[in-house]
Amino acid sequence: MPKEKLKILFLCTGNSCRSQMAEGFALALRGDRIEPYSAGIEKHGLNPQAVEVMREASVDISVYQSKTVRELEDVMFDVVITVCADADQRCPVLPGLPPVVHRPFDDPPSLAKSAATPDAALSCYRQVRDEIRAYIETLPEALLT
Repeated sequence: MPKEKLKILFLCTGNSCRSQMAEGFALALRGDRIEPYSAGIEKHGLNPQAVEVMREASVDISVYQSKTVRELEDVMFDVVITVCADADQRCPVLPGLPPVVHRPFDDPPSLAKSAATPDAALSCYRQVRDEIRAYIETLPEALLT
């Protein structure tokens, strides 16, 4: 009998960039073992630069929607992974009391603010994208240790 997939919620402040990237990579790279979701404490809309750099990595998140964690209240998560400090501090209590793992990543839009050119700004997004991918590649095993 096949084991059920691990339901993981990737949570950030606005569900616009980091949590969306994490959901996209989790589905693309670990979809056989993980049922990924993403949400935010608030809704900020999908970040177009995040979509662009994920497309470069052959992961299409352009159809994803920004949503709040309240919109996923009916899902019983096995674990919540907060990808920014704000979400970690403001993470609501969820049904079933899933464990919360904090794995912060830099905020690409904040990093990109000081970039001198549009390509330099995208490099900030690529850097965080690659860090998120490397982390996702350790899942779900990293959660069991």
